[in-house]
Amino acid sequence: MTDKERLKELALLFLKLGVIGFGGPAAHIAMMQEEVVVKKKWLDDQQFLDLLGATNLIPGPNSTEMAIHIGHERAGWKGLIVAGLCFIVPAVLLTGVFAYGYKEYGQLPHLQPFLYGIKPAIIAVILGSIYPLAKKSMKNVLLVFIAGLVLLLSLLQINEIILLFGAGLVALLLYFIRNKDRSFFKNNWMSLSLLSFSKATLVGITNFNLFLIFIKIGAILYGSGYVLFAFLDAELVTRGLLTRTQLIDAIAVGQFTPGPVFSSVTFIGYQINGLMGAAVSTLAIFLPSFVFVALLNPLVKKLRNSVTFSTFLDAVNVASVAIIVSICIQMGVSTIIDWRTILIALVSMLAVFYFKKLNSAFIVLGGVVLGYLLTLI
Repeated sequence: MTDKERLKELALLFLKLGVIGFGGPAAHIAMMQEEVVVKKKWLDDQQFLDLLGATNLIPGPNSTEMAIHIGHERAGWKGLIVAGLCFIVPAVLLTGVFAYGYKEYGQLPHLQPFLYGIKPAIIAVILGSIYPLAKKSMKNVLLVFIAGLVLLLSLLQINEIILLFGAGLVALLLYFIRNKDRSFFKNNWMSLSLLSFSKATLVGITNFNLFLIFIKIGAILYGSGYVLFAFLDAELVTRGLLTRTQLIDAIAVGQFTPGPVFSSVTFIGYQINGLMGAAVSTLAIFLPSFVFVALLNPLVKKLRNSVTFSTFLDAVNVASVAIIVSICIQMGVSTIIDWRTILIALVSMLAVFYFKKLNSAFIVLGGVVLGYLLTLI
């Protein structure tokens, strides 16, 4: 297959995922696993897990970075750019339409009846796709123990980056104790750096100021979209550049549009400085992800070939799976709250596990339709 054909494959796949990818990072990653591991077999489960573990170790939107990783694996640096852009663009364009309507009319359309069944269906999709990864990642008793401990601590709201690095370091420590080998500490080193930018004094905010704010956030932010909004509250709302109502509406747009939730920044940039504000903000929030993945991706295979780093990576992988399960549990507690959502969740789970070849997009769409119909009762 030629490079051009590979790039076309990547573009078509990630445009599709960008259009149908409802439900946040965990759901997006589940869909990617179904497409690139199960259907297309571009990667095996272990390769996918390694990329997932590596993605969780760097700042930025996880699902976007997974798309970029997969693009690099499939077609080098060109694939990296194509996969990332094709995954991001549909969400950005759709968010831009909502941003324009919001600025013109001051409100969002009433979509709640159609959103009622999305999350229960998405939880089922995530669990169905994470199941084979969980089996693959739990290679021994130690990793099962680490997975259980990380799941428990995640449910107790311990920061996910602490859990990921902590799992890796615990596994390394036990490895060295078992093998009585301390040469690693003499001959290897690991360093992590976070890009930081000084806060600009914002008097009549310019697009350059917006760029600095969002590239800083994109370069240092770990965690979910909800963590993003905490940053945005501190950077924009407390400075009077955005109202809290606008921020809450941006959260809503990020939740009910497909693709990465970071596309909410497009909505925010448009409210502050129109079309150019939206473009600059979007570029800035996603740019660090492309840079980080481009630097990290070539190292993943080298890490896997090293016994010590492989031990670290195995623990990070199993911790990543545990954190995704924790997200599902937390989503379930806040979402599956009555007989309607219980029914949607059960039907979706049956569809996921008994109709394994059924595209996850149809399950999500089925959740939307069923949720709408049940709200009429």
